[in-house]
Amino acid sequence: MLTLVKKPVEPEPVKTIESSIADRLQDEQFNWMKPIERNLYNALNKPDNLSKEQLDELYSNGGVMKVYPFREDAKVDIPLPVKTFKEAFGHNQSIMNEIQKNGFEKPSPIQSQMWPILLSGQDCIGVSQTGSGKTLAFLLPAFLHIDAQVAQYDKNEKRPSPSVLVLSPTRELAQQIEGEVKKYSYNGYKSVCLYGGGSRSEQVQSCKGGVEIVIATPGRLTDLSNDGVISLASVTYVVLDEADRMLDMGFEAAIRRILFEIRPDRLVALTSATWPEAVRNLTDRYTKQAIMAVNGTLDLASCKSVTQYFEFIPQENRFDRVCEIVNFLNQQFGNAYKMIIFVKSKVMADHLSSDFCMKGINSQGLHGGRSQSDRELSLKMLKTGEVQILVATDLASRGIDVPDITHVLNYDFPMDIEEYVHRVGRTGRAGRKGESMSFMWWNDRSNFDGLISILEKSGQEVPDKLRQEAARYRRKCEEGRDGPRPNFRNRNNKESSFQSSY
Repeated sequence: MLTLVKKPVEPEPVKTIESSIADRLQDEQFNWMKPIERNLYNALNKPDNLSKEQLDELYSNGGVMKVYPFREDAKVDIPLPVKTFKEAFGHNQSIMNEIQKNGFEKPSPIQSQMWPILLSGQDCIGVSQTGSGKTLAFLLPAFLHIDAQVAQYDKNEKRPSPSVLVLSPTRELAQQIEGEVKKYSYNGYKSVCLYGGGSRSEQVQSCKGGVEIVIATPGRLTDLSNDGVISLASVTYVVLDEADRMLDMGFEAAIRRILFEIRPDRLVALTSATWPEAVRNLTDRYTKQAIMAVNGTLDLASCKSVTQYFEFIPQENRFDRVCEIVNFLNQQFGNAYKMIIFVKSKVMADHLSSDFCMKGINSQGLHGGRSQSDRELSLKMLKTGEVQILVATDLASRGIDVPDITHVLNYDFPMDIEEYVHRVGRTGRAGRKGESMSFMWWNDRSNFDGLISILEKSGQEVPDKLRQEAARYRRKCEEGRDGPRPNFRNRNNKESSFQSSY
């Protein structure tokens, strides 16, 4: 009898990131391109060496700042933070003029560290709450990055187009980023905003003739890339903005597909307001020797600048109660307040807006079921103060920038604590104070302990009723009679406006 002996299979050698990049760059779609100019620091006014005390003071300005390699064993050169705009962009009068025109006084903590990291050509992960200046943190280095790439090509040579890609989870956020790009009008560089719900033909037309910057939602970008309207092979600078939100919305497969089409030696900037496991995995897969810049904490915590109140009230009594609160705010502040009321569904948003109308309360609704033009109009009316109340689903919990929201009301408590943090973070932005009110009931019990935890971390008062109901729920769980629900995914007055309206 013959005995067959299997030949041992030799394991394939483990490739380094560098060798994988070199292999991918042999692809025909990339081989016409020049190497990426990454380190732009030689043209900058580098900050002076700082003492440990000066560095600690700078990092604690505006919240605790931590900067370190994403991978513990990585050998990276972490540049010093910049203290002023001049240190970062003093050599570029065009950018300095725009900064002065917008009245900025000094860089925010996340900007002071992300700028030197990106300008030195290193991948960067910026974790900071919404409203902390992350958009300008990746946008201004992008302009200089384009300058450096364009300078490599002669006039008669084919130039890369586009060079910069910013991926955004929602139409609203994509449009806001486009607004920032157009505000700076840097060097005549063209940008296009690609998102579902907008005119496809107009977006296709905008891509003709070449653009330097593409701001896009993953779905529409994939669609236009598949049809050959836009090529991603020339992109050298990629931003994944609000990465946590994109993953929540199920865009991971689309992100993976998009990044595969982009040259592998690209520079990557990733921003996130929270740091869940899925974002860590994304970072591990698509960045090289990345540097973390964390403003605040990676632990889930609610905004300290927002005073948070809670009221246990059944669903059938909530509309009358919210009308009392709105009437109080009107009497107390007149037109000097803006409020977002969060609800759980599109139907509830329409229903509540309709009931407000019947009561003579002027409001607008915002949810994914409305047309793009309606959504844009609702946001515009809130921003301009034409209406003071926006009734919205969690579409508005991230990705919209209305800095003067004074109040947030959770008509329906969110399904998870992370979404609660994002909702509350719509107020108390850009150094302002804010207030939030959350209606709760026993059906929200699986979130009680998590809510108490983040309130304690941020120094908020925890209502006795909340502690009592949380303890009651724990007892029921221990006795096997209950269990976790499935998880689907101030103004300057001394007295609180919500508190005063009781």
